[in-house]
Amino acid sequence: DGFMYATGLWDVVYKIDLRGDHPSIQWMFDPENDPEIIGNPVTRGAALWGDSVIINTEDGRVISIDDETGEMNWETQIATEQGEGFRAAPLAVDDVILVHNAFGDWGTRGWISGVSPEDGSELWRFFTVPAPGEPGSETWTDEAQVAWKTGGAAAWVTGMYDTETQQYFVGTGNPVPMFDPEFRPGDNLYSNALLAINSQTGNLDWHFQYTPGDYLDYDEVGSHLIVDVEYDGEMRKQVTHFGRNGYYYQLDRTNGQFLSAVQYIEKLDWTEGIDPKTGLPMGYKPGQGLQEYIAGGAPRRGGGPITMCPHLQGGVNMWPTAYNPNLMLNYGAGFEGCSEIEVNDDAEKVLAGEMVPGDVFLGGSLASEGRIEGSIAAYSLKTGKVESKYFHPAANYAGVVATAGGLVCTGWVDGLVTCHDDKTLDKLWEFYTGTNIKAPPISYSVNGKQYIAILAGGTSSAGWLNLPETENIQFASTLYVFSL
Repeated sequence: DGFMYATGLWDVVYKIDLRGDHPSIQWMFDPENDPEIIGNPVTRGAALWGDSVIINTEDGRVISIDDETGEMNWETQIATEQGEGFRAAPLAVDDVILVHNAFGDWGTRGWISGVSPEDGSELWRFFTVPAPGEPGSETWTDEAQVAWKTGGAAAWVTGMYDTETQQYFVGTGNPVPMFDPEFRPGDNLYSNALLAINSQTGNLDWHFQYTPGDYLDYDEVGSHLIVDVEYDGEMRKQVTHFGRNGYYYQLDRTNGQFLSAVQYIEKLDWTEGIDPKTGLPMGYKPGQGLQEYIAGGAPRRGGGPITMCPHLQGGVNMWPTAYNPNLMLNYGAGFEGCSEIEVNDDAEKVLAGEMVPGDVFLGGSLASEGRIEGSIAAYSLKTGKVESKYFHPAANYAGVVATAGGLVCTGWVDGLVTCHDDKTLDKLWEFYTGTNIKAPPISYSVNGKQYIAILAGGTSSAGWLNLPETENIQFASTLYVFSL
């Protein structure tokens, strides 16, 4: 209807009228977050339900806002434990608002909840780290039986919803601490997994764990595509995924059956491949407390630093992918590079009471190995191959949008917005914003005219990604809109 909704730092939400020649802000709602609770303000969107705009905040509230006036209808405190809060956008499905504890590297226990859109009351909650005695708890094998309390597995990005089955497909993040598996031996369910959850009851229908006992921070919270396509001569209801670990996965979404995995990233050395029968990494040993997917490739206490590829950010991370149903191509943008990690003494501090549940609990240190660049890959669900690829001299935090007119558009941390041919990925156009881009582009139309919009702004990635030419890039908060 010609309105855009945008969220900014501290969970502030804006309603913008795009119908005229001069877009204007209709209202702004500030939830007045507690800055003492939030260290690094991040927000990833809002939801619409009827005549309400729904947001969830980093200090753990779910808030309903009147779409017409911008006034609050109600608010409910859902996250109550130290270190819990929301960053993933809420999702409105049927008569449920889906929200997740999204603080992925904090020492908390991950969960997903269904909330009533009428009054904010919590309808159900599913914990992504099982308590002792619950299904999956046998995969947390520390002798003290305390690791599950700070186990992580946060779902810090919004998932995908299947309207036919009322299933919510959502990916989970790394176990905590991410770099010290000796603190939490075992496969650590349901970390690094895809969950199929019944949106009405909160029951888990099935799961698929990409990287059991992860020690490389390969969260799998990113986009999962719901698509019905032929596989091996048979039409299959699939859910597919650009894994942060460097592989593109195809699964049967009716039961979680593994179909295939294909490497899409250029340099990958953390495993020798994916088992074509089980979908598990080569080198996986069932029942072993500490996995080592390739000799010398797992961090250990006192073992010094290790280098692994792809980068701990991916590959494709949290940002959205895009799909062209006519070409049967799935597009994913991300990183090309490697990381260095080393275990530290965080675990000793936790056991000594110097760190408490809810603190950031990494279990190690991390750095980028050399310059981190970026790419876009086009994976064909028709051929099961990467059909084309575009390489860029800077990394991608934005994701992509595809149009029916043959474009794939994105933004990069060097400030460029680019559009590409949807078959070859050849670059067709670029625009320099002068600031970092860490938000996804969208396509929309008003009065019959199509636009591409992207939010730009953020701190420099020069040091973290070894991109010296971006060191002096300016911090800015700007909405750019381009007409097609």
